[in-house]
Amino acid sequence: MIEKNISIIVAIAQNFAIGKNNDLLFHLPNDLKRFKQITNGKTLIMGRNTLLSLPKWPLPNRRHIVISDIEKEKFDGCEMAGSIDEAVEMAKNEQEAFIIGGGMVYRQFYPVAKKLYLTLVHKDFEADVFFPEIDFNEWNELSREDHYDEKNDFNYSYIDLVRK
Repeated sequence: MIEKNISIIVAIAQNFAIGKNNDLLFHLPNDLKRFKQITNGKTLIMGRNTLLSLPKWPLPNRRHIVISDIEKEKFDGCEMAGSIDEAVEMAKNEQEAFIIGGGMVYRQFYPVAKKLYLTLVHKDFEADVFFPEIDFNEWNELSREDHYDEKNDFNYSYIDLVRK
């Protein structure tokens, strides 16, 4: 069953790498601005490690739902869910809720997500966390913007996809 209001937003390397040592693999200021613009005023769903990896939380003007299996765990400014199903139930009235990581949360939500907001870096990275392999035949491309980052010396693309 596809959850009509569940979207995934993620920056991945071409080898589907997304993180190492609970940190991002690359720093793209324009991608962070895009993330802020797309998610502003929306609900974010994430695992506890993703929350803890944020430089400052909660992020302004966004509802935070944190999935944790640690009973009675609480984080200031966040709502807690004990499971994926509970997080989906908590966000059911939202027009669009964004899955923002980490790897295990992405793997569990990928099969039910309706949209993907993808930043694809055209380079491989060494990592310890990976996004599920995307079968692009399952998705329709809504938009694509290609960019070059001089500081990092690599190309990347913003690709917005909707499930077929």
